[in-house]
Amino acid sequence: MKILMISTEYPPMQGGVGRYCKKLVDSLRSEGVRVFVVCNEDGNGDYNGISPNNPDNSKVLLKIVKEIEPDVVHVQYEHGLYGIHLDPINPTRTHTNIEFFYDKCKVPLVTTFHSAYTFTQWMRLVVPLNNRIFGRLGTFLRMAYDYWTHLINYGSFNSLNKRKIGINKSGVVFSKYLANIIPGSNLIYHGAEPSISPPLDRKEVRKSFLLPDDKKVALAIGFMTATKGWDVIEKMEIPNDWKVVINTSRNHYGRERLNDKFENKGVINLNRGFLSETELSLLFYCADALILPYKVASGSGVMHDGLAHGLPFISSKIEFFKEFSDMELGISVDRNPVEFSKALLKLEVDYKRYKDAVVNFRKDLLWKEVAKKHILLYNSIIDRPTTPLLRKIIS
Repeated sequence: MKILMISTEYPPMQGGVGRYCKKLVDSLRSEGVRVFVVCNEDGNGDYNGISPNNPDNSKVLLKIVKEIEPDVVHVQYEHGLYGIHLDPINPTRTHTNIEFFYDKCKVPLVTTFHSAYTFTQWMRLVVPLNNRIFGRLGTFLRMAYDYWTHLINYGSFNSLNKRKIGINKSGVVFSKYLANIIPGSNLIYHGAEPSISPPLDRKEVRKSFLLPDDKKVALAIGFMTATKGWDVIEKMEIPNDWKVVINTSRNHYGRERLNDKFENKGVINLNRGFLSETELSLLFYCADALILPYKVASGSGVMHDGLAHGLPFISSKIEFFKEFSDMELGISVDRNPVEFSKALLKLEVDYKRYKDAVVNFRKDLLWKEVAKKHILLYNSIIDRPTTPLLRKIIS
């Protein structure tokens, strides 16, 4: 079987989509699948030439498809990585720079959807970005413009996703929440495994990060964006026997500039930036729980990584996290400092119950299992009969 994997972002580029894609590609190759990766020239793929700013992405991809003749094309679809344009006047003109590719590609297509939102979540994506040239007025005008374009384009954004499901087209999502927003998609959990196994002695690992050995640790980690909601952490009254440990970094295309100073005696800011896979795994082994006070989330690689390391979580009560807290893998609460502080105490009391649920669940995240489910999906779409009209068009 020959797969063309498309992901603008790919290591060594820093970003969650690229990291996920690399893990999936490696797992598929371990199962004997021939996988060719096309990405941006900053990534270590087999082909390059695509970027958020390239209006000719579709032509680049169609040329590569013609050259290697894959059995299936698999797109890691995060709209911003393909230059999404939200039209402020006519929502029917909203598009990314690979929609033409989807229309013209004759090879079976699988799309992994990294973003889909309820209306409330969609509107929360609008965040203020300081305008250095025009100051507060410029910031206000930009916010007004962004609110308007998001308001009128919610339907068109969802349409971009839904159009990628159909004859000769399948979708992959990481949660039932996303499956409900994108009908007809297939649930395959986000893979995650520790990079180091078995874990080292926690006392020694904590020493390497200069972390106290006599406190429980709730870990907040990831790319620092406004939607992560870490302002809640600064305002929390953290219980005496807990520390919240933070480590932030910026992804390849990130442009938000946020304050990463936390004036809270219960917070330890590591300031280590982007971590290697080994360092990341070691840091997870230092922790007792994850803290995820997100304002918006379609998914969370951090949550899945934490679960893979046996960590229950505390999160905002938004749809994605609620699905997993209902499985007793963590606690979802209203997004305010008081509720998050109370949740740490509640987690401590019932820790074994949550921990046992996490350990039982994490086997579903093994990359070998994730790869096998993808292979089954690839085979199903290859074997899927087409309508007489479609066969006539393809021939």
